[in-house]
Amino acid sequence: MAVVGASGALGSLVARELDARGARLLLVGRDADRLAEVGLDGAATVVVGHLADAATGDLVEQRAREHLGGLDGVVNAAGAVAFGPLLETPDEVVEELFLTNVVGPLVLLRRLLPLLVESQGFVAQISAVVAERPLPGMVAYSASKAALSAVATALRTELRRSRVDVLDLRPPHTETGLATRPLSGTAPRLPAGHRPEDVARRIVDAIAAGEDDVPASAFGDPPR
Repeated sequence: MAVVGASGALGSLVARELDARGARLLLVGRDADRLAEVGLDGAATVVVGHLADAATGDLVEQRAREHLGGLDGVVNAAGAVAFGPLLETPDEVVEELFLTNVVGPLVLLRRLLPLLVESQGFVAQISAVVAERPLPGMVAYSASKAALSAVATALRTELRRSRVDVLDLRPPHTETGLATRPLSGTAPRLPAGHRPEDVARRIVDAIAAGEDDVPASAFGDPPR
């Protein structure tokens, strides 16, 4: 199983939860040091690279065949965020949002889908609540996450005959610290978010149960 964005706060927790449940993992991310810090008990194969780089996808496909004998699932936990009115959002930030949140996952999946068809595996796309409720001050970010959810919806139908499951998970605001590391702008005042450990556990529960559509409301209320 591949976890994309495993060097991120949420992705690393998803990887640890999957590892604790016995999954054999291939970790994909942009930061080699943070991938090494995930600290799994079981052996994990690592690929360092940007999702939008086709060479990264080729390497993931190669490593999956060599080290895992194939691939039974892909969890996409990669993501970037930006804040501020669209008028004040630089062109390069809009481009980077869509490269990371939409184009990269598509480029990667084009290379991994043959493996998933072979195994009749699954794709789990971690989108966000803004895919359901787009917000002002997050126009480009909301649009990129809505596009990722659209990918999941269309791909689910496209792959039905191949028996590849496609999950669309849209967690609510989660205290991962991502809002403090935007590509541009400053985060608005946000309500208390969910604990990332709880969100990661709910994501893995959904994968185990084969839930294909997991809206923000399915994550419950954040702890007080």
